[in-house]
Amino acid sequence: MLTKRIIPCLDIKDGRTVKGVNFVDLKDAGDPVELASLYAASFADELVFLDITATVEKRKTLIELVRRVAAAINIPFTVGGGISSVEDVSALLGAGADKISVNSSAVKRPELVNELALEFGSQCVVVAIDTRFVDGEHYVHTHGGRKKTAIKTLEWVKEVETRGAGEILLTSMDHDGTKAGFADELTRQVNDIVNIPVIASGGGGNTSHFISVFEEGKADAALAASIFHYKEVDIVDLKEALQSEGINMRLQ
Repeated sequence: MLTKRIIPCLDIKDGRTVKGVNFVDLKDAGDPVELASLYAASFADELVFLDITATVEKRKTLIELVRRVAAAINIPFTVGGGISSVEDVSALLGAGADKISVNSSAVKRPELVNELALEFGSQCVVVAIDTRFVDGEHYVHTHGGRKKTAIKTLEWVKEVETRGAGEILLTSMDHDGTKAGFADELTRQVNDIVNIPVIASGGGGNTSHFISVFEEGKADAALAASIFHYKEVDIVDLKEALQSEGINMRLQ
């Protein structure tokens, strides 16, 4: 049985970790290097770093901060935000990232996924999908969730897999920051139509939500932010509880 993963997420704005609800009302959540060190020591399986305003502000990811975070941890490290070329990815991998995450730039130019997979291997390429339920359908959103596209989420999921994505980071904007539970049904639908790992994001608030997204949503990994940043849920306690429910976890 494959081990399921717990992944804390650092949403970065102006060099600080922030967290909001439904992608708005952002509040400061601490120093990213300190939080990264804490999560690595707490047996998090991986860490995700998303420079959430890089695309909107039309700039590159904060590479020096990426370098500092990478130096502080010993777990796999995914970086996203403002990535639009092979050169961008080379720079981030050189700064210590293990994987990169693309979202808006892949929607704008889907060939980017092919190019990155060819250059760096699919295992390096995570396609992040911010999705919201609108008029009876799940639609892809870009620019930090600010712009709705005409692309249906389930169709986009299948396309990025065929283009070489190695993993999908699926964030339900409707659930993001609510702590009311993950989008289990959508996560399961995505998992059923692709053969690559799916990371569920948005809505994790307590242990039962993680049990549900692994059992009902069939997620390969679950990502959360504020519950870890504000010490509402301890990663070790969470993983031990999941293990006791028969969900295979790495405990040390």
